[in-house]
Amino acid sequence: MSTVPAPAGPGSASARNDVTVHGRPDGPVVLFLHGFGSNQDMWQRLLPPFLAEHRVVLLDQAGAGRFDPAAYEREKYRSLDGYAADLAEVCEELDLRDVVVVAHSVSSMIAARTALRVPERLRQIVMIAPSARYVDDPATGYDGGFSAEDVEELLASLDHNYLSWTAAVAPMIMGNPDRPELGEEFTGSFRQLDPSTARDFARATFHTDSRELLTRVGVPTVVLQCRDDALAPDSAVREVVARLPHATLVTLRASGHCPHVSEPAETAAAILAHLPAWT
Repeated sequence: MSTVPAPAGPGSASARNDVTVHGRPDGPVVLFLHGFGSNQDMWQRLLPPFLAEHRVVLLDQAGAGRFDPAAYEREKYRSLDGYAADLAEVCEELDLRDVVVVAHSVSSMIAARTALRVPERLRQIVMIAPSARYVDDPATGYDGGFSAEDVEELLASLDHNYLSWTAAVAPMIMGNPDRPELGEEFTGSFRQLDPSTARDFARATFHTDSRELLTRVGVPTVVLQCRDDALAPDSAVREVVARLPHATLVTLRASGHCPHVSEPAETAAAILAHLPAWT
């Protein structure tokens, strides 16, 4: 697939996030937003069915891929709001309208924040394996999949030895232990990140509670759920669906946390089946 830089000059939001545009130039816009530990290249298996009819927009989030390191602001990216601000700027700079944002994992919550910032730009959100809060909340009975102690241990391990952390965590996130090459690929993706920026994104991911925020998202949302997802268990995904005012739940046969990598054909078909009817 050819890569075409977005039409914007140095110092622009598009240059900062290495925005690339593919597919049909006048087609309806589908923007793919990668999750923690990956970059825009992780969508390559999924994209072919979209290219003939859609204008496909990809970008690298702060600290990932070919994001401009000179534009990295540690304070800004300690919060998911910083990543949402970047996405809103890209949409405005390229004058993207009626956008469908397909977001993986924690980026689902970035997409939700973007919908609150620029609701006039977004037509729909597709959340792949989302969780609004990864940490259990005993006070409300919420099961996020991780205790507070689990998360602090995970973050301390990241600080102590990033390479060892990636070797342990990336295959766990990917799932599909019978296909170890996928875990190895994801480990390689993690290791392309600068450890300091990875720490910022990890803390923003695991310390954020987006449950209340979801209740204010007016954009129709499709939620794709996987089997045996270590990072977004059934309880967490269903909490996302329950909180969103306009949500449709689609259960995939795919297992693990990255169905766009492990089962791209099934995942693409599910997304295409639930895209809005553009006029």
